[in-house]
Amino acid sequence: MNDMISSELKRSSSVISRIDPAKIREAANMILGSVRNGGQVIFMGNGGSSADAQHIAAEFSGKYMFDRPAMGGVSLSNIAPVTAIGNDYSFDLVFQRQIEAICRKGDTVVCLSTSGNSRNVILAAEAAKRIGAGTISFTGEGGVLKDMVDIGVVIPSRETPRIQEGYLVACHTICGIVEREMFGRKAVLVDRDDTIAKDGPYCDSPGKFRLLPGVPKAISKLNEAGYIVIVVTNQSGVARGFFDETVLASVHEKMIKDIEAGGGRIEDVFYCPHHPDDGCTCRKPETDLGIAAIIKHNINPNASFMIGDHEKDMEFGKRLGMRTYQVSEKRPFVEIVDDILGGLNG
Repeated sequence: MNDMISSELKRSSSVISRIDPAKIREAANMILGSVRNGGQVIFMGNGGSSADAQHIAAEFSGKYMFDRPAMGGVSLSNIAPVTAIGNDYSFDLVFQRQIEAICRKGDTVVCLSTSGNSRNVILAAEAAKRIGAGTISFTGEGGVLKDMVDIGVVIPSRETPRIQEGYLVACHTICGIVEREMFGRKAVLVDRDDTIAKDGPYCDSPGKFRLLPGVPKAISKLNEAGYIVIVVTNQSGVARGFFDETVLASVHEKMIKDIEAGGGRIEDVFYCPHHPDDGCTCRKPETDLGIAAIIKHNINPNASFMIGDHEKDMEFGKRLGMRTYQVSEKRPFVEIVDDILGGLNG
């Protein structure tokens, strides 16, 4: 029995891991365009897909991960119109008639169909296109729907449960993108050593820690401009045995206090304690630390920056979708902060 359960979980994760991220990004961009212009996102589907349509629509009108203004999310699965239209006209028209009633040019219509051949969904998608709405489908590998819409997100399976699991994950991912990019916080992620502090290397005592000149004031300027500032640092000295995580915490406590004494605020610190040869996914330029910061603090990457002294910091920031700035002896952290704020105000 345990083998059967393990097999089911593996098959599901295998399908989900093969969904095309570029298609999810395209779908999120279309939805963002509608919501930013005061439009709505309309969801539809049959059976389990009907329940999923209601679920995802509620993530828009309610919330996904954090409190923010409501967004226009509508499901066409309400029982009264479905049964009324089905009884008076045809079940094939239960979504088309509602699209004709409420859909407007600039809206986005999201079509969920495991087969990709649901007649009522296809007719509704055609009606949406005639109106001038954008159309997105979530289907399995089969059917015609994916080729009719503007953006077809294909779940690489022909098994109904796997397809439904896949497009629920894909839709949740889109909810997170839209929510963060509409209402997320703006942040500046900064490296520590040779960016805001002198590299020791392997600073093993708070007494040895020194901020670079002007850093607290520069961070204060970022805070005043509405940015949260988060330190993201590789600290392989832990794995190398130069200090333990208790000592590292005390160093970071001193860093935070020194910055606060100068009027600035560090919102959080994320660090990788591993050796470069460990093959972890949290050592920059790998992005686990950045993703953790984005999720924890509801950050909008498109409105945020990464500042560091190394190419790996630049790659890290770019992979997260942030704008990047590299410090050097000729261009220290404080000057980059002024450049960022000057560019935003110019």
